[in-house]
Amino acid sequence: MKIVLGSDLSRPVTLGADAPLVFIAGPCVIESRNQVHEICGRVKEICADLGFGYVFKASFDKANRTSIDSFRGPGMEKGLDILASVRTAMQVPITTDVHLPEQCARVSQVVDLIQIPAFLCRQTDLLMAAGTTGKPVNIKKGQFMAPRSMRFAAEKAAVSGASGVMLTERGTSFGYGDLVVDMRGIQEMREHGYPVCFDATHSVQRPSSGEATSGGARRFVSALTRAAVAVGIDALFAETHPDPERALSDGPNMIPLDELSPYLEQVRAIRDAL
Repeated sequence: MKIVLGSDLSRPVTLGADAPLVFIAGPCVIESRNQVHEICGRVKEICADLGFGYVFKASFDKANRTSIDSFRGPGMEKGLDILASVRTAMQVPITTDVHLPEQCARVSQVVDLIQIPAFLCRQTDLLMAAGTTGKPVNIKKGQFMAPRSMRFAAEKAAVSGASGVMLTERGTSFGYGDLVVDMRGIQEMREHGYPVCFDATHSVQRPSSGEATSGGARRFVSALTRAAVAVGIDALFAETHPDPERALSDGPNMIPLDELSPYLEQVRAIRDAL
């Protein structure tokens, strides 16, 4: 399956069908307009240098934070306004996540790819609402899901009218507060006939392991990424931030922005070897 994102942009991005690797990246959540423009601009430069397609990602609302006191984001309307400004200024496709069926139509007016969070990947109404927009849909595999079962989630979006579906591996629950990545799942999901993405930073998350927050083990990001690229993926997802230790969400597993270039150079070397 081939998915084209941002056909109206100066440089559309193609997912799957032996296209160049696509890097989906940005901060976990929109913290400010200036910050997301800064991050997008820097990642775009790196991807252009390495020959990767680039899709910018940031969330306008994190509906699954551990604590009710955690920062959730600017909200849908303000967040979509900021995302639209990034798309126009940077001329890159945009993706963001939705949590409710009623959000899909509005979000589809701004983004090129609708993302379904892992913990909602079985929600039929949400998947069908996303598909009904006609936009491509990226479905993250639930931490509780077998890779072979993800074809049913994909079918819900596809039969509803999605112009493409991608499946994303992001780790599987491994006891309390930890995840493990079974690389066999990447191959298994590709056998369903859909492009497959590897979410490198959420795969090292340690859910609810902090004090009212989720922890993470950033030091494993590169190793897992190398393995996933070697297995064979169509897209790579990672969250990045200029100062992860001060990030308002998911700091422990995000890649520092100034470490992104050598990280992606490793990806490029493995991809070239394949």
